[in-house]
Amino acid sequence: MPHMSTENKSQPEKTLIPQAKTIGLIVNPVAGMGGAVGLKGTDGKAIVNQARSLGAKSIAPERAEAFLSELSPATNGVQLVVGAGSMGEDETKSFGFTYNVLGQRKKETSAEDTVAVAKKMVDAGVALLVFCGGDGTARDIQKAVNMNVSVLGVPTGVKMHSAVFAVNPQAAARVAIRFLYGELSLREAEVMDVDEKAFREGRLSAELYGYVLAPYEPHLIQANKLTSPMTESELRNQAAIAVYIIETLKPDAIYIIGPGTTTRTIGDLLDAKKTLLGVDLFLNKKIMAKDVNEKQILEATDGKPVQIIVTPIGGQGFIFGRGNQQISPKVIRRVGLNNITVVATESKLRSLKALRVDTGDPDLDAAFRARKMKVVADYKTAYEMQVE
Repeated sequence: MPHMSTENKSQPEKTLIPQAKTIGLIVNPVAGMGGAVGLKGTDGKAIVNQARSLGAKSIAPERAEAFLSELSPATNGVQLVVGAGSMGEDETKSFGFTYNVLGQRKKETSAEDTVAVAKKMVDAGVALLVFCGGDGTARDIQKAVNMNVSVLGVPTGVKMHSAVFAVNPQAAARVAIRFLYGELSLREAEVMDVDEKAFREGRLSAELYGYVLAPYEPHLIQANKLTSPMTESELRNQAAIAVYIIETLKPDAIYIIGPGTTTRTIGDLLDAKKTLLGVDLFLNKKIMAKDVNEKQILEATDGKPVQIIVTPIGGQGFIFGRGNQQISPKVIRRVGLNNITVVATESKLRSLKALRVDTGDPDLDAAFRARKMKVVADYKTAYEMQVE
């Protein structure tokens, strides 16, 4: 039976969608848990257990609630079909939507549960299937629905190379409403994923698994990740950036250096083996800790001068919130926005209109968006870029 929650008078004014539409919502409750603890994903029960042993917290409920809160003005015109228990039902209860529940409540859920619920949502005729997860969840959804229903991802994982994700949960809600109003067209969006085992060993092995139909709004939907071209000019550009950064390193300050080929070049020129896909700590031009997690960063930097160096994801522009969740809001606030350096080659910058952040902390994201960031693009060459 449908459930109707009591409407909260403090909710924003309702938005009535013409001809009430149904949105399917599936939450992967373990998505993103591996980010802050440096595990680069949570595919598989063993990795989930390892993440928990390291103190990882579930971020999926908070991301789902951020999506639902932004969607809540449309409660009069949207009905939800949600996964049971932690797969969507628990998050939906407080937002005033009419909703039906599919599947059975379970203490531990699996990829098979995601596939089963997604198939049921196709049979139920949802207008849009929204999922909270990362690339692994996107693969499960693609496997279940193929091209039979439109799909939208709320970015919740560690790995998010696919082109099905909104730039943040709030953007996902705005895309959903505009799609239901008939304002957005559909496109075939790539579903990508990486080999997590290789990823943890510092090797990026991405594979195209298929396509789904997704609403298209270029400012609110992220592009798929672009790999930096390893041309001679690109390598020279990376080396010039690294030389300049090394010349400006402050003595006795700890540098938190994020993943990427451009940041790795800094380590190469210092004769320090920096990890390609991890976050490393440098002090006085020497590496002091490799592939650190949030807890290790906070412990190592307590009471010390700290700087952050990151590079944006090619084609997407994210400097925080994609692949470097170890540099958490707590870490960023400790360091301060004025002590962050962004590095990117000229070719990467040509593919970007702006930088992006999705830290999971709305106030921190707003602080980034209220300013421009200096981006070092060559030796003694920098540009200012807006953050979206």
